[in-house]
Amino acid sequence: MAVSRLLPSQEAEDLLDLVRDFADKELASRVDEHERTETYPEGLFGTLGEIGLLGLPYPEELGGGGQPYEVYLQVLEELAARWAAVAVAVSVHGLACSPVAAYGTPEQVERLLPDMLAGNVVGGYSLSEPQAGSDAAALTCRAEKVSDGYRVTGTKAWVTHGGIADFYALFARTGEGRRGVSCFLAPGHADGLTFGRPEAKMGLHAIPTTTAHWDGVVLEADRLIGAEGQGLEIAYSALDAGRLGIAACATGLAQAALDTAVAYAKERTTFGKRIIDHQGLGFLLADMAAAVGSARAVYLDAARRRDAGRPYSLEASIAKLTATDAAMKVTTDAVQVLGGYGYTRDFPVERYMREAKIMQIFEGTNQIQRLVISRHLAR
Repeated sequence: MAVSRLLPSQEAEDLLDLVRDFADKELASRVDEHERTETYPEGLFGTLGEIGLLGLPYPEELGGGGQPYEVYLQVLEELAARWAAVAVAVSVHGLACSPVAAYGTPEQVERLLPDMLAGNVVGGYSLSEPQAGSDAAALTCRAEKVSDGYRVTGTKAWVTHGGIADFYALFARTGEGRRGVSCFLAPGHADGLTFGRPEAKMGLHAIPTTTAHWDGVVLEADRLIGAEGQGLEIAYSALDAGRLGIAACATGLAQAALDTAVAYAKERTTFGKRIIDHQGLGFLLADMAAAVGSARAVYLDAARRRDAGRPYSLEASIAKLTATDAAMKVTTDAVQVLGGYGYTRDFPVERYMREAKIMQIFEGTNQIQRLVISRHLAR
């Protein structure tokens, strides 16, 4: 069902109407085939860029849409309600653009950002490594300074759009300790850059996730974003926004599961009445609706703090934790509502349940979110 939203402007309401129409026609109609065959939706990102959905939260003077972050996140939610893999990929693309927009030189911003926001190029975010996921300070991939730039050697893991992206926000070690990590805007194809086979994932099958092997890849000096040693600051600032993106995606996924469960419960009858009219089932659906509404409320609160220029790191972790735990619970309950049908691939709730699990893991596991929250409380 169309969610009743309190949006900040008529322009934002018109935008959401456009997004719903686009998502119904271009995403909902294609998702089953691509997820089943594990094939990438070629050309879709270009279309998303053409209608302005990739640059929504960026200033208009940079080629963006000039929309508040709260509006951008609700767009992500609508996309995720139709096709979670695409919504996650859009969020990751935004994460990859963020270092240039926030830390790039005026020349880098002017030269690079317009194509990124227009969808002419697709981005990936390359922070994690096989032995350095939640502990980003433990990175071992190195960028050694050489006469013509930096020579990058190491392996990156869990790269969304790996092997397909045109560029990667790459984090590599240029020194020692926490101040020894730097950020680069690396090309998607270069001598010495190879990718592993796509991971055989539980869900999000249409968008590849791979390892990336950097074997002496030379990056020009102007590929450095920000200053040497500023990499973790850049990564963490982007991750706060990225966590809100995942919270919005998780909320959209949970809303889709709730909608499917409610529709089924209105049609299925037992003991002479619709199953939604049995109190045990009706209360379960009510709890699911409360979880979805709560998830939406917490991510919007964090987004509005961001839009107001206020600190929101704590609220971003709360939103990511709350929304993704809710998505896991709601999608599991949706399978229960549909009973045996929910366990089959004839209905989408089994896919929703599989897709919800990863929401609790990427952009910082929910255990890490609890650690972040507890450290804020201890200050």
